[in-house]
Amino acid sequence: MEYLEFEKPIQALQEEFNKACKIGTDNDVDVSETCQQIEKKLKEKKKEIYKNLTAWQRVQLSRHPNRPYTLDYIQALCGDTFLELHGDRTVADDKAMVGGLGKIGEQSFMVIGQQKGTNTKTRQYRNFGMANPEGYRKALRLMKSAEKFNLPVVTFIDTPGAYPGLEAEERGQGEAIARNILEMTRLQVPVIVVVIGEGASGGALGIGVGDKVMMLENSWYSVISPENCSSILWRSWDHKEQAAEALKLTAKDAKRLKVIDSIIKEPLGGAHADRIEMVKTLKKIILESYAELKELSPKDLVKSRMDKYLAMGTYKD
Repeated sequence: MEYLEFEKPIQALQEEFNKACKIGTDNDVDVSETCQQIEKKLKEKKKEIYKNLTAWQRVQLSRHPNRPYTLDYIQALCGDTFLELHGDRTVADDKAMVGGLGKIGEQSFMVIGQQKGTNTKTRQYRNFGMANPEGYRKALRLMKSAEKFNLPVVTFIDTPGAYPGLEAEERGQGEAIARNILEMTRLQVPVIVVVIGEGASGGALGIGVGDKVMMLENSWYSVISPENCSSILWRSWDHKEQAAEALKLTAKDAKRLKVIDSIIKEPLGGAHADRIEMVKTLKKIILESYAELKELSPKDLVKSRMDKYLAMGTYKD
């Protein structure tokens, strides 16, 4: 288990707990009382730390190397029923964007999301979760297929942004994202969006328009990352913590500003601390959301979705 800087007090208590238990086991000594005391301190420390996380600390948690990625959730939710579909039928198969058919419970879904890598080799293979235009065009192709066969769509957002390379711009990165936003507003099937990690810029918006938009508790959603914001305003990454606070990028901020519909609570310590519990929670919420949306006609779905986005940013004096 890897620990972030602000988790060091938890790490120290966890090591103390493991050491006490090992001494008891190796020497056949009853240390149950000591272990219980340390375990109690450990739980209290976890509650204290995770209850008062700053915006920057939540950004760090969203990038935790042990945090589940899109394919981890798909595998856990759909199992062997998932059939990955490839290619945009124009240029290539973008490995940073994955998608396909799968069953969650007894309901079939078209599931799409950005995928990061777990080590140096796979990070390069997945382009660090930064999709090219063909990735967004593949996602749109799959969404239009879902509409044709009357299947609900679930998207998982986890990207530091769309790929900003010269080749991507030459192939129409901006147009591809804009086209997705337009088409997603008028898809005639339920669309459920979940920000599971990083939700940065147009890279997130390209698969982020939905009837229900939710964020995991320790994810973030913003027009720019704290580091890039800091580099623009202060010409340095040194002010990234200040930038994170100013950007209002946490799930609580997004909910208060009505950018999202709800927050999905994570297990204590983050999604990576208890993957099984996180998947159970996610499955329950996705199926509940679909049960609510399937009662609406295609016309009402589109109208409700458009009304929601048109209302964003309006205010009264």
